[in-house]
Amino acid sequence: MKALIVYDSVYGNTEKIAKAIAEAITPSNEVKVLRVGEANPSELASVNLLIVGSPTHAGRPIPVVQDFLNKVPELSLKGVNVAAFDTRISKKIVGMFGYAAGRIAGNLKKKGGTLIASPEGFFVTGGQGPLKEGELERAAGWAKGILQSKK
Repeated sequence: MKALIVYDSVYGNTEKIAKAIAEAITPSNEVKVLRVGEANPSELASVNLLIVGSPTHAGRPIPVVQDFLNKVPELSLKGVNVAAFDTRISKKIVGMFGYAAGRIAGNLKKKGGTLIASPEGFFVTGGQGPLKEGELERAAGWAKGILQSKK
């Protein structure tokens, strides 16, 4: 399987999650991890699995991730399995705004992708982090679950 993980990170937390996901699925698959500015939306149809991640800001992905998603051509992800994740602070604080992962997943589905995992959020301890203890392991477990769903 050829997988691509596209992310952006403000304080490094989302990048750590993206790399933990990649590490978990790398042993039996070809995986590329790209910061959103390095990814070319026109090449996405050549992958079997696309995972997109962003920090949550005001209930949405950060603007650079949203811009990338907006540039993905309509229905260009037909036949591509997709998943989405975000980094976020506690539900009490941000719960009323929503989270980035669900919005990313909706956008990927609208572009024709097949959502194969529920959008997932990974928690940071404050606005800048660090990640809560155990989140890297949880990200690896989420990624392995995605692989199981493909079998």
